[in-house]
Amino acid sequence: MTKPKVLFTGELTPAVVETLSQDFEVTYPKDHPYTRAELLAALPGQEALVFFGYQVDQELVDAGKDLKVIATCSVGFDHIDVNYTREKGIVVANTPESVRVPTAEMALALMLDVTRNIMPLDDKMHAGEWTPMTNPANHATSVQGKTLGIFGMGRIGKTMAQFGQMLGMNVIYHNRHQLAPEAETAANVKYVTFEELVQQADVLSLHAPATTETTHIINADVFKQMKNSAFLINVARGALVNTSDLADALKQHEIAGAGLDVFENEPEVPTALTGFNNVVMTPHAGTGTVEAQTAIFEEAVSNVRAALAGQPTNVVNGMK
Repeated sequence: MTKPKVLFTGELTPAVVETLSQDFEVTYPKDHPYTRAELLAALPGQEALVFFGYQVDQELVDAGKDLKVIATCSVGFDHIDVNYTREKGIVVANTPESVRVPTAEMALALMLDVTRNIMPLDDKMHAGEWTPMTNPANHATSVQGKTLGIFGMGRIGKTMAQFGQMLGMNVIYHNRHQLAPEAETAANVKYVTFEELVQQADVLSLHAPATTETTHIINADVFKQMKNSAFLINVARGALVNTSDLADALKQHEIAGAGLDVFENEPEVPTALTGFNNVVMTPHAGTGTVEAQTAIFEEAVSNVRAALAGQPTNVVNGMK
């Protein structure tokens, strides 16, 4: 029986190749990541694509004329032309479960880092300078008893809400669709309008996808409504935040700081933000752990198996 041909864009270990080869005819880059041109050239004849870090546009979809399933190693899929893949009858699947905890962990880490002023204190310690806590000017902010505002109450948002509650925070949220009353009660969260969310949150944590409605939803108007003592956390998509407006808000002390793992023009570092010691930035590293990457890859492969068997899972483009 002929094995399905599956193209992987990441390098694979010999052990992983051996396991995959039991069920698939495996193609993958041997000594360097595929360039865009190399990926396009490798696609003809492939029935499945497991990828990360590429734009799946019409050109790529047309090059993969035999594709039945595209499995992205991410929860986000704004880098994929989902409408065109649907027209072509190709299943597109993401990996929502395996990114849930590590991404929420990053949001938690950024929140604690920026509210407790850890990075500036660490910089001073490495420079041989002790910062006395007897000086009130050196005091940071505790999150216990504060209000955590969640924008986007999906899997990651719900996990971040749980983390905040473990620290004694009150959780409010805004979502495109309000949770069912019993779900809100079980999660101990309160639905508010978007305006109430930004006005009441001591920490505003973003967990929504990038869409036409959410692009730059965090802008100058929002920063003016936020508390001067509030912090912004973004582990969702850089497009949600207007970077220029954020820089202006920080200069004008309209908010107290920000913790950011995602940016508008990745991998470009936003130089407008690099001069602030109350901004903590990481390079889209929310799932950058050994455990997370292993789980994401396994979930993506599981999506391929399911789709090729005619029972697709984690479908994001409406294919059945």
